[in-house]
Amino acid sequence: MENAPVDRDAAIRVWREYAETRPELADVAEPGAVEQFGDNSDLTDELIELVLHGPKRATAALVAEFAAEGEPLPRIGDHWVACDSTGRPRAILRSTELRIGPFSSVDAAFAYDEGEDDRTLDSWRDGHRRYWSRAAERLGFTWSEDLEVVFERFEVVWRTP
Repeated sequence: MENAPVDRDAAIRVWREYAETRPELADVAEPGAVEQFGDNSDLTDELIELVLHGPKRATAALVAEFAAEGEPLPRIGDHWVACDSTGRPRAILRSTELRIGPFSSVDAAFAYDEGEDDRTLDSWRDGHRRYWSRAAERLGFTWSEDLEVVFERFEVVWRTP
């Protein structure tokens, strides 16, 4: 099942609550990105739960995805609002580490920090090959292991009730 569109108005309200409480970290008027993990409701909700209650403290995206969607690459210190499959904001995340490299450069520590499946490098590679093949088809480019990947670690700085 497809995800509902993100609720940007609700995300801005959540951002303002965060900014009032943590002005030393929230140094812009609005959040950068308002996004969902994954490309279908089951995956999106599974991943946001791993962020909220579990081990997920990293994510990866293709540089080509950012380009196809007209979005800037993240920077260390950037914030983004993570939404569930209904589009409801669930958390504000802050980028703490970024690296761009080829698919082959992912290591076991990053796969573990991404917190998905059994947290092994093999399952990370298998899952991301499948996901990026779907994403590339949807966005109109061809998936290849030669494409650059943005490897991002983050911290959860705000959870919605």
